[in-house]
Amino acid sequence: MSELAWVLSAGFAGLLLLGVPFVFALGITSLAGLMVLDIDIIVLAQRFVSGTQSFSLLAIPFFILAGDLMTKGGLSRRLVGVADACVRHVTGGLGIVTVLSATFFAAISGSAPATTAAIGSIMIPEMAKRGYRPEFAAALAVAAGIIGPVIPPSIIFVIWGVIAEESIAKLFLAGIVPGLLMSLGLCLVCVRYALRHEIPRETRASAAEIGRAAWDGKWALVAPFVVLGGIYGGIFTPTEAAVVATVYALFVGLFLYRELRWRDLPGIVMGSMRTTAIVMFIIAAAAPFGWLVAMEQLPPKIAAGLTGISDEPWIILLAVNLLLLLIGMVMDNIAAMIILGGVLIALGKQLGLDPIQLGAIVSINFAIGMATPPFGYALFVGAAVANLSIERIARELWPLIGVLIAVLALVTYVPAVTLFVAHLF
Repeated sequence: MSELAWVLSAGFAGLLLLGVPFVFALGITSLAGLMVLDIDIIVLAQRFVSGTQSFSLLAIPFFILAGDLMTKGGLSRRLVGVADACVRHVTGGLGIVTVLSATFFAAISGSAPATTAAIGSIMIPEMAKRGYRPEFAAALAVAAGIIGPVIPPSIIFVIWGVIAEESIAKLFLAGIVPGLLMSLGLCLVCVRYALRHEIPRETRASAAEIGRAAWDGKWALVAPFVVLGGIYGGIFTPTEAAVVATVYALFVGLFLYRELRWRDLPGIVMGSMRTTAIVMFIIAAAAPFGWLVAMEQLPPKIAAGLTGISDEPWIILLAVNLLLLLIGMVMDNIAAMIILGGVLIALGKQLGLDPIQLGAIVSINFAIGMATPPFGYALFVGAAVANLSIERIARELWPLIGVLIAVLALVTYVPAVTLFVAHLF
């Protein structure tokens, strides 16, 4: 192994073990790598900037802002109302309401933490009142939040599309079936939980109640069709769709539902800017590190090492999934995606994987990482919303994670799960 490879691997791991914040460990390691190669450190700043200079990345701040506006503007609450009226009477109904509400909200926000916060803040207290353990309610909100970056639009698919230079619109389409399968699997867990713990059924909503809920939530229900219909109707690009979603959320919140006030906007915008700054700082810090990894020709070497594990592609894919899931549990997902992008693309080519299927595999792995201990973003959000420790939530979370991993296995080994819809356009 070369001196640069030692610096990049051992240096980065050592800094993390010393407790250096993740982003700064990336920057320090990249600086050390440049010094080893005797390259002017101005390149570090150049790579920091160039890593964020993609038009498609503009979708990230706008989708984040759209999600915040929809939460504050009452759209998420109305989505919950519609789902509650439709399915609350079935076994595990309130849990299913949580999952379906998250699925609808996912088709607007594209973010796991935003979906967890928006739906969890409403449903966790309500589920606790109706006999569900608070730990299970929080774990369900976290797991359902993972549907956010899988069903289009998706922030994590945007990032992979930029890294791999693949069609973001097709990547969005590739997430539809996996996202719906995740939703179905989590609903089945809710039914099993309700039967096991003898959770009583709620009263069935009348046709009039369902009609009132649907009418009250009509603008929230229309939002996914506005955003996704515009993309696949050729009216605007995924990046422009993020702007449309923001304008739509602002208009509905201010003038139709009237739950937003002009005085609320500065605080909402500042909160979205803080979230955006965190995401973009990670992208910027990972860019020079990823550039050094590519310069050292590590991606093809690692890909060759992985393909040497076995002659069977399914075993190699199993090893890759296990590796990505482990990385997602302990490392920031966006940075991991940028750093490992070259390795995964090279590996996909060697295995003959369709690039869109590969993008779905990688993105869903890292989406699941957002819910897994110890560093999942959505897990921290769920813990904060429920006011519970991560340890208590984690005990209830693992069976739900198992369902998500089962869907990941289908995505990995059944190409049609992702490619059937993606290749329709």
